[in-house]
Amino acid sequence: MIRLSKSVVGKAEAEAVAHVIEDIGYLGMGATVGEFEHQLEDYIGGGRRAICVNSGTAALHLAVQAVTRPGDEVLVPSFTFVASYQAITAAGCRPVSCDIRRDTLTLDLKDAERRITSKTTAIMPVYYASNCCMAEEYQAFAREHGLRIIEDAAHAFGCTCKGKKIGSTGDIVCFSFDGIKNITTGEGGAVFTADEEVIQKVSDARLLGVQKDSEKRYAGKRSWNFDVVDQGYRYHMSNIFAAIGKVQLSRFESEFAPRRRAIAQLYTKLLKDSPDLRLTPMDYANEIVPHIFALQILNGKRPLLEQRLKEHDIQYGIQYAPNHHLTLFRAEVDLPVTDEVYSQIISLPMHPELTDEEVIQITNLVRECE
Repeated sequence: MIRLSKSVVGKAEAEAVAHVIEDIGYLGMGATVGEFEHQLEDYIGGGRRAICVNSGTAALHLAVQAVTRPGDEVLVPSFTFVASYQAITAAGCRPVSCDIRRDTLTLDLKDAERRITSKTTAIMPVYYASNCCMAEEYQAFAREHGLRIIEDAAHAFGCTCKGKKIGSTGDIVCFSFDGIKNITTGEGGAVFTADEEVIQKVSDARLLGVQKDSEKRYAGKRSWNFDVVDQGYRYHMSNIFAAIGKVQLSRFESEFAPRRRAIAQLYTKLLKDSPDLRLTPMDYANEIVPHIFALQILNGKRPLLEQRLKEHDIQYGIQYAPNHHLTLFRAEVDLPVTDEVYSQIISLPMHPELTDEEVIQITNLVRECE
């Protein structure tokens, strides 16, 4: 079987976890989490703080909660994983479904602009398939309309836009480190921001709202006499997860990023001239480190390709079901590009252990469906 995605971990990660268990002996949030946060800050740059949590969804939830009030509206593309919407509603806000652009598969600002109301306080662009080419445009749009911007960069760790790493600029940026992302901590995520008020709110909220408990946790201690003024959650990252993350970060530039880029470039080279396919143009050579490789199968041929992939035991993805189609978030809203793309989109295998031979095998099956 050729896997769609997989965790790429090994002896170094196992040894790092063993060190936490056998030598440090403190498995919860402690010094190892603080070390990982500092390493992330050094890697991303821009003077931003990193606050690590136990999932990308938790990062989004705490980010939204930090800058909104219950009842506020958040502009978000419907074409995203349900985590984006669940994070918004968990903060008591209303997700406002927006359309995407056909050329980028990311939030269409013209569509978003016409959905702004007096209750709109934030916008959440999603860097689908790691496509962050519009990061500066999204940030400018937020400034123009007086909105907070929470960038859902779950797919985009390690990517750059015009030479600047995602997370190093803007308002609030959220990453995911789950098992199949560009780097993993097993499960985990992080909020990046330079806003001191947001830093404090997110830092406290991840520890059940206990005020200023993070510094004690970094020292292997905890608060016994404390106050709580805002809703909090048990969202902190553990030393075990952070130990894995430190090793993964050390491998990213030398192993994971080059291989992911090479796979995407090979897929593009072999598929770019097909009349039945639509690829999203991205700069894999310099800026994009792809988390998934998604393309659109035109002329009603996706079911045929799905069948062929199944016959050859090759996993694929349909990412994602638009949220305005889901029962919880169902809305009568006109999103023509989103609906068209969902009927055509398919994700091919993408992970650092995928071989060139496997990529060629997969693309041959795609081309046979023309």
